[in-house]
Amino acid sequence: MRRADRLFQIIQVLRRTRKPLTADAIAAELETSKRTIYRDIATLIEQRVPIRGEAGMGYVLEKGFDLPPLMLTPDEIEACVLGAQWVAGHADPVLARAAEDLMAKIADTVPERLRPFVLEPASRARPGWRREPDRIDMVRTRTQIHEGKKITMNYRDEQGRESRRTIWPIAIGYLEAVRLLAAWCELRKDFRSFRTDRVIDAVYHDEKYPERRDLLRAKWRRSLVWEAPKDA
Repeated sequence: MRRADRLFQIIQVLRRTRKPLTADAIAAELETSKRTIYRDIATLIEQRVPIRGEAGMGYVLEKGFDLPPLMLTPDEIEACVLGAQWVAGHADPVLARAAEDLMAKIADTVPERLRPFVLEPASRARPGWRREPDRIDMVRTRTQIHEGKKITMNYRDEQGRESRRTIWPIAIGYLEAVRLLAAWCELRKDFRSFRTDRVIDAVYHDEKYPERRDLLRAKWRRSLVWEAPKDA
């Protein structure tokens, strides 16, 4: 690996975590020596890259440091394009168009030598098929999630039973053929997932739900207990 590429990779490794990383850990990931990492860290600091730390204690990349958008590796481009392909084929129309725009922007901004990784990627995501249409405004729903505001909706379950729910929306899960809206349900006093194709209608409130959004999301994640299937 060229030294310039290694310096860039060190920044990428540090950028991934807020916890201090030792030279040993960085050297192991980049398959080089600890002495080389010490030397490269010193070079980056001399070039005013805001790295804080010391030998034996670990290093942290401080906030406020941005790399130019052209500094994408082939694997990073491949990952972006693969993800954008999936979104274009499975998400709602607004996100699907955004995914197509993202791929076009990447193709326009990367150096010429990297453009084939966008236009002729080695990885492909299967196009969506038999996708159930969303019966709720996905753009407004995402806005309510970001702003921590309530939604009241009429919903029809799998048995065709209708109910009216006021929910605290948390996240949207994009599956192969359907989308699931995860939320705290005031009616059930618990977390529930609602298929967006089974919503009859929805009212978007300006009222924020009383729980802090980050705490509610943390509780929801803890509720997602998965058990390995047992033998029949």
